[in-house]
Amino acid sequence: MVEKVSYDVLKKLGDIEIRKYPEIILAVVKEHDDDTGFGLLFNYISGENITQKKIKMTAPVISSEKIQMTAPVISQNNYMAFIVPSSYNKENVPKPTNPKVIIEIQPSKTVAVLRFSGYSSYKNIERNKQKLLTEIKTHKLKTKGEPYLMRYNSPFAPGFIRRNEVAVEVF
Repeated sequence: MVEKVSYDVLKKLGDIEIRKYPEIILAVVKEHDDDTGFGLLFNYISGENITQKKIKMTAPVISSEKIQMTAPVISQNNYMAFIVPSSYNKENVPKPTNPKVIIEIQPSKTVAVLRFSGYSSYKNIERNKQKLLTEIKTHKLKTKGEPYLMRYNSPFAPGFIRRNEVAVEVF
């Protein structure tokens, strides 16, 4: 069973959830497409780190949301991140041996999230991102940063069972 990052649901507003996430440790690759980024992160958890330890996969995989036809992204930082399992902390997280993989500490934050199923195609992501932003506007929330995508399933999972979410930090 894959460990999923924990969070508290603060409230439900229409189709969105307002969640509080704890501080988490991320293994991040920036300025790479999904395939390259995933490969670099997969190598890291497969032992390409200074301890040469395998690290268990977690969910979700977080990535910046792509603009159709161009893969860089809404923001300047095209990124993909794996959440490091909760058994690690700042002191014992294995350091990557590949300089393209960096470890970041993401502080606790409050996030508006919209869940959807199916493939994470541009059309599906964009439709749900717009729905998320409309709900946020309706409920007069303020956002910080750009929306991002969270994927919970293997790329081999059939679309109808896939759990995807679009999210953006709110305050």
